[in-house]
Amino acid sequence: MLRTTSVLILSALLLARVVGAAEPVAGTGIMVGEVTPTSALVQVRLSTTAALVEGDVPGSPGVVEFILTTTSGSLVHKVTIPAKAERDFIARAAFRKLEPGARYCCLTRIGSSADRLRPGPIASFRTLPGAKQSSVVRFVVVTGMNYGKFHGDDRIDKKRHVVENNTALPAPYNGPDKHLGYPALATILSLHPDFFVGTGDNVYYDTPKTPRAQKIPELRQKWHEQFVQPRYRDLFASVPTYWEIDDHDYRIDDGDNTGDHLPTPAQGRRMMLEQLPVAAADDVDAKTYRTHRASKELQVWFTENRMHRSPNTAPDGPGKSIWGTEQKAWLKRTLRESDATFKILVSPTPMIGPDDLRKTDNHTNHNGFRHERDEFFAWLKESGVAKGHFYIVCGDRHWQYHSIHPTGVEEFSSGALVDANARLGRKPGDPKSTDPEGLIKQPYYQSPASGGFLLVQSNPGSDKQPARLSFIHYDEQGRVLRRHVK
Repeated sequence: MLRTTSVLILSALLLARVVGAAEPVAGTGIMVGEVTPTSALVQVRLSTTAALVEGDVPGSPGVVEFILTTTSGSLVHKVTIPAKAERDFIARAAFRKLEPGARYCCLTRIGSSADRLRPGPIASFRTLPGAKQSSVVRFVVVTGMNYGKFHGDDRIDKKRHVVENNTALPAPYNGPDKHLGYPALATILSLHPDFFVGTGDNVYYDTPKTPRAQKIPELRQKWHEQFVQPRYRDLFASVPTYWEIDDHDYRIDDGDNTGDHLPTPAQGRRMMLEQLPVAAADDVDAKTYRTHRASKELQVWFTENRMHRSPNTAPDGPGKSIWGTEQKAWLKRTLRESDATFKILVSPTPMIGPDDLRKTDNHTNHNGFRHERDEFFAWLKESGVAKGHFYIVCGDRHWQYHSIHPTGVEEFSSGALVDANARLGRKPGDPKSTDPEGLIKQPYYQSPASGGFLLVQSNPGSDKQPARLSFIHYDEQGRVLRRHVK
């Protein structure tokens, strides 16, 4: 008995030594984020596996060496960063003093220590051309990347979904390529956009509703299962990203900053800054609203619609805001200062819609935040910004549309990325919509319901034709549904 026990103990120690000696891998690949004309962030998360293990991708401590080069192979910068448990084993490098409109390659070496490095994932990207360069700029906008609905989580309450949306829950994806992840990502990669915008609902902490993710390990797991999918790894190795968050990847459905439920507002913000390359790793005070000058013709604004908002249940009026005083002032100031031909506000939530009448959490909703929307639209007219090419692109809504507000402001909705998370929307004049009077014009309304994304392309002008801005809606399988050119 003693000998048997000793053998078992020895075997366990040997096994532990072997497991401990295992070198980390980059299970969720590499991601480039927040590219400007002169800077970029690049991150890698170290893990024990490159696939899901009991629904997660366990992290692993170690180091990542980032080697930034030009496309010809000339070294630009090299830095080694530890991957620690307190940051979910994510190592993030911040590269500065880059050249506008230049292409770069970021090689990595990964290992358990600096003396055990081996080749890791590689990313390529182009810095933004910036205000002085005329250039074609193409980017995609997505929302509603619901992992549970796509893969068919049996814990989703299908009856509740029917009651809330007055439509049956779409079937999970059943194609033979399901293990690769969302089909639309393959189309996006084939289009070679300059960047990818996730407008929020990038993961769903509250799908399934029971049990929903509340604690930090559960919140992190949602990001791990999402980004380990092969099509995400392939896409992010070639296309840099910009991120916003919305209700489902902040706290709960239609959530604000009230209530003592988990995750807390602080945890929601922490997860955004930890999991997504929005700011340098040590920038704890980072502004999650920002603007980037993509080219001489194009400037893009990314607003923050959850962290600074008033309670949803507060009476609508001058004191109620989604943006907060500081962000609103910044938005107006930077819009007024911009001399870009095309100005695009990328909003996590809609400002025109129409949306469901029952809701109270966005700028379209009665008893929501309409006063702020109306005041902003009036300012657009008074300031002269609306006289130029100013457009809103929004996420959140699970259907695609192009809507025109009575003031003339136009909005393009990206729609949900996957069929399994798509639905038919509310049309102008629908008594169950936020526009029962039918005052909104809607040149495009997606029907039948399907997933997909929006491609935006800015083309510089020439002697023969003016600058052009195109809005192109695609479905989940990559078919063009609608093309609109300004």
